[in-house]
Amino acid sequence: MYQAIAFISLLVVVTVFIHYEFLRRLGQLLTHFGPHYHRSRILLAVLGALVAHAVEVWVFAGGYYLMHHGERWGQLIGNFSGSLLDCVYFSFTVFSTVGFGDVEPFGALRFLAGIEALTGLILITWSASFLFIEMQRHWPQR
Repeated sequence: MYQAIAFISLLVVVTVFIHYEFLRRLGQLLTHFGPHYHRSRILLAVLGALVAHAVEVWVFAGGYYLMHHGERWGQLIGNFSGSLLDCVYFSFTVFSTVGFGDVEPFGALRFLAGIEALTGLILITWSASFLFIEMQRHWPQR
């Protein structure tokens, strides 16, 4: 069980680092646009945040794939074939906290699903804050 906790913790650290770097570099890139390009800045910021989240989902999906095919770490059952794309689908539903319920984790994978949902919630909120600040910075005041 300690190995599963260490592996899951590593996934969280990697995704938080990825998110930080995406937002930091995105913020630097946005400074190159002049004040008259506020629509382009917002569009780029939103697309950049979406790409960051997609990359993070794939990191968790890789974790699901490795844990599902490993021994003693549990399994995913239901409408699930064991493919990487099924892991990506499951990861998207967990990360976004949609949770359709057609795939169910067992064993240590349940812990990964819970941690991913919490991590996804925090990272999505972080992106929302980043986008809110970016919009306030360049939209005219009332």
